[in-house]
Amino acid sequence: MQFSSRFAIAIHMFACIDTFGADHKVTSKFLAGSINVNPVIIRQILGKLKAAGLLNSKQGSSGIRIAKDPEEISLLDIFQALEMIDHNQLFGFHENPSTDCVVGRNIHYILDDRLESIQQVLEEKLSSIRLSEVLADTEKYVNEKNVKK
Repeated sequence: MQFSSRFAIAIHMFACIDTFGADHKVTSKFLAGSINVNPVIIRQILGKLKAAGLLNSKQGSSGIRIAKDPEEISLLDIFQALEMIDHNQLFGFHENPSTDCVVGRNIHYILDDRLESIQQVLEEKLSSIRLSEVLADTEKYVNEKNVKK
């Protein structure tokens, strides 16, 4: 099982907005073309990123824009805006393990602390990476690819 692709799509959106925003009107249709997904998916993700104050857009305006300095946005901010963690828990747990089974009765004692520590490491790493770093890498790779053509 994998995480939802919403996180990677959101970062792709930020990279496109930063790369093309000065020269093109960046719309959900424009982004959908780059990401190769339905514009409805882009609009759903856009709604969450707007609600978190990370992106701005208005119908009929100059397109979608990054709402803050990318140095102020961490990958954790994006991850949290997309509600990638359900009820503040990265790992879901089956609701009712059998209390008749010795393993079922103790599985939370066995796993809860371990899973929580894994989540903490993930969140710490995501918070240490700034969107500005991703955008700088995007510019670097886009420019390298353009030179090679």
